[in-house]
Amino acid sequence: MRVRRTLVAGARGLWLTGLSLVGSAALFCLTLVSLASLPLGLGWLTTPPLISLTRRYADQRRRWAHDWTGLRIPDDQRPLPDRQPGLSGHVQHCYQLLRDPATWRELGWLGVDLTAGCLTALLPGVLIVLGIEGFVLPLLVWKGLVHDYEYVFLSVSDPAQVALMPVLGAAVLVASLFNTKLLRVHFRLAAAFLTPSKAELAARVTRLTETRHDAVDVSAAELRRIERDLHDGAQARLVAMGMDLGTIEALIERDPAKAKELVSRARTSSAQALTELRDLVRGIHPPVLAERGLDDAVRALALRMPLPVEVTGRLPGRLEAPVESAAYFSVSELLTNAVKHADAERVWVDMEYAEERLRISVGDDGRGGVVLSADGTSGSAHGGAHSGLRGLERRLGTFDGILAVSSPVGGPTLVTLEIPCALCSPKTSSS
Repeated sequence: MRVRRTLVAGARGLWLTGLSLVGSAALFCLTLVSLASLPLGLGWLTTPPLISLTRRYADQRRRWAHDWTGLRIPDDQRPLPDRQPGLSGHVQHCYQLLRDPATWRELGWLGVDLTAGCLTALLPGVLIVLGIEGFVLPLLVWKGLVHDYEYVFLSVSDPAQVALMPVLGAAVLVASLFNTKLLRVHFRLAAAFLTPSKAELAARVTRLTETRHDAVDVSAAELRRIERDLHDGAQARLVAMGMDLGTIEALIERDPAKAKELVSRARTSSAQALTELRDLVRGIHPPVLAERGLDDAVRALALRMPLPVEVTGRLPGRLEAPVESAAYFSVSELLTNAVKHADAERVWVDMEYAEERLRISVGDDGRGGVVLSADGTSGSAHGGAHSGLRGLERRLGTFDGILAVSSPVGGPTLVTLEIPCALCSPKTSSS
């Protein structure tokens, strides 16, 4: 088992070496050329795709660091709002990427990865090759195939040094048993450049603290709403039904007809109370969401909308219950806003789970004009349509999620939400 891990670490190191020499070098050089061409105008079009490719490249290195060595490299990249159409949208998107500190950290990492990172990745594979070479060289010298060669600091021209080559090779092979730790050095070097600074982490902790307070406030408000709905709805009907039953008990012998009428009314009240309780429970956590998951719950929600709603995409499995609930009610509010305010003829929902992120986009072909300002307040060019985006942002902020709005006047409107999360269980195929 130890030998297998050593060989696997050596092979992975050689793979990372080639990747650093080719991938990191190509991305680093192309990005520098693209940045240099910003004054010429071309760079505003070429820089965003290169930065996006670099982000995916760095994310893959983070995953390998965790999967191969158990080292977690923090990622503070925040998904940016969807790019607006047209040349101005390209320029704005590029400007947002260039303002992101993660962009410059990753660019610096590329420069280090193609130099020092390449050397640290090469070491595990080199140790295995050098160790084997220490045993193969004496045989080649004995057969007269090698005459002038230096093995580390030993020369094949000296018989005494040739005799020491297997000893040195064995020592190198023993050192290669620690290849996994040597490979960890490569990823620690990457972590030194890809990990956000303490100031950035402190700012993120502050934001998370604020969103947690928001979550507590939202939960308290939700509990008050449930209590009010129970008091004004089902509880009042149950109290009335209890009074009717008391009256029925007094009338059942002397006025059976009146008692029968009250029984019918009590039965109606009980049915109405049961309906209200079901509606209340559905508003807290819909049964289809608990039983079938977010995927089917959103499709069931779409079927209840008065407008045609097209749902695309499939989730690979179940998510954590709080995440599913937050995503479901966010989609529900967005669909409701589209139906009430957008004057749309068609609405669509696209769901996707990739790279440990849930991404849901809700769009409509309505009149647009929805804005979400920097402080999180929402508004519209058309009488306050699509209100409540601030509440959605607070709901998603509890999970470190984001809300992005693209809604030019005249439409279409596209609202995208992203939540970092992990799958609880993969989806199983049913017969």
